[in-house]
Amino acid sequence: MNLAEIPLFAMLRDRLGHLSERQRVIAQNVANAETAGYVAQDVKPFAVQAQLHGARGAPTLMAATQAGHMHPKSERRLSTVAVKAVAAPGSETTLNGNAVVLEEEMMKMSEARMNYDAAIGFYQKSMNILRTAARAPSR
Repeated sequence: MNLAEIPLFAMLRDRLGHLSERQRVIAQNVANAETAGYVAQDVKPFAVQAQLHGARGAPTLMAATQAGHMHPKSERRLSTVAVKAVAAPGSETTLNGNAVVLEEEMMKMSEARMNYDAAIGFYQKSMNILRTAARAPSR
């Protein structure tokens, strides 16, 4: 079985992609901290509910009524997250129109890094659970 077909791993992959993009956008903000007229950007927060539901608000998977039910391949969804940067001006704007506050950007970067580390840890623990489940019982 492909790990991308397991909803938990697909969501974790989407989350990691979102956090990577957020780190890229924040680094771009820091790089433009002295650029006249530059407005800081950020990405929209990762919405778990948006991952569980399709674009029309309907669930993307049929409801499993018993623990042993598996979804057909036609209904398993792969990564469809589109991360888009939006303007997020800082709390201050300089005389030249720059709206990047380095302290705020460093806090955002720190938060994104902690969330990324947590998602990687969760991914690793989930992989360990799968490995344990797939291992032959010891005698």
